[in-house]
Amino acid sequence: ATIERDGQAEELRKFGALVLANACGPCIGQWDRKDVKKGEKNTIVSSYNRNFTGRNDANPATHAFVTSPELVTALAIAGRLDFNPLKDELTGADGKKFKLDAPTGDELPSRGFDPGQDTYQAPPVDGKGISVDVDPKSKRLQLLAPFDKFDGKDLTDMVVLIKVKGKCTTDHISMAGPWLKYRGHLDNISNNMFIGAINIENNEANKVKNQLTGEWGAVPDTARAYKAKGVKWVTVGDENYGEGSSREHAALEPRHLGGRAIIVKSFARIHETNLKKQGMLPLTFSNPKDYDKIQPTDRISLLDLKSIAPGKAVKCEIKHKDGSKDVIELKHTLNDLQIGWFKAGSALNRMAEVKK
Repeated sequence: ATIERDGQAEELRKFGALVLANACGPCIGQWDRKDVKKGEKNTIVSSYNRNFTGRNDANPATHAFVTSPELVTALAIAGRLDFNPLKDELTGADGKKFKLDAPTGDELPSRGFDPGQDTYQAPPVDGKGISVDVDPKSKRLQLLAPFDKFDGKDLTDMVVLIKVKGKCTTDHISMAGPWLKYRGHLDNISNNMFIGAINIENNEANKVKNQLTGEWGAVPDTARAYKAKGVKWVTVGDENYGEGSSREHAALEPRHLGGRAIIVKSFARIHETNLKKQGMLPLTFSNPKDYDKIQPTDRISLLDLKSIAPGKAVKCEIKHKDGSKDVIELKHTLNDLQIGWFKAGSALNRMAEVKK
């Protein structure tokens, strides 16, 4: 509303700009791009804060560069990547040559910000009699069911869904882009779980072996197969697991598809907390070298969970395919409140318990 009022939006539109809503847009992959085909090599320049492969337009062949808003605007006006706004000239509509002036502007709008149309709808004071109706056939909305509570038993003989090699951001765990239209439907968006993570077993993305059948398949499909059989699973990861966007779905999806623990060398702080909220166990190796002890074919048991406590290590038994075993210690940062979340099944479950 502010740039409409003050005229900047109209000036930008005059030379071909498309003014988007002040929201995520291409930064999170919601760009319905039509000018190039997927797989076609091209280059884009933006001032968005992320530019890793496929982020903006879901095209892995796009080279994305990040620079200042001023330089992005200059390159867009020129239509050339080699344009130097300090030296190069442009040709105006009248045929005359000119150079761009150095950018200037107020730090803040001199007339303040225009809040625009107020579309906020306050919730009812008493919502007890209100029910939320969602079409069961909807592909984009789904009512959530509570996750199962901790039954007091140890988590034993869990399979390794995937042992991740190298970087694993929340975008590797729950990819953005076209998937975001399902963010209100947990089961549908869970079909993107770990599809960007690299499997150490074959150095490929979205291809893991089902340890029950020996068949290779997509990560979400394999997780669903385990869940259907009542087999719990863990994921093993490297350093700074879960960095990037603080995406709740990156914690919701593993929990929904039967995951019970994420065991890594270290966590990105926000994602670690998100896992706790969903009743997952975010655990780190006391000795980072123990990452090498776990193989994709192993069975993992987390023992003495009934007495889990802040600062107390979790005993982990690793059963190898050849019948041998390793026992290691895993650390956690759960406090008393967060242990309550784990035992209740999730933070929301615990809130419901307390409310009663």
